[in-house]
Amino acid sequence: MEKKLRKSNNKLLAGVCAGLAEYMDVDPTVVRVVFALGSALIAGFPGLIIYLILCLIMPSAEVR
Repeated sequence: MEKKLRKSNNKLLAGVCAGLAEYMDVDPTVVRVVFALGSALIAGFPGLIIYLILCLIMPSAEVR
């Protein structure tokens, strides 16, 4: 089965971090915390832009 990077239905905002977590087979909370800490350590603004870009380019989750 081929893995595809998609937004997740397990979402807080847009499902980007949960989609990345599903793709990498890790807990979504871990990805969310790492993303938040990384964004805070680099002044937040680049992290917000990256999140918005991923939100726009990642396809939506498949309905199951």
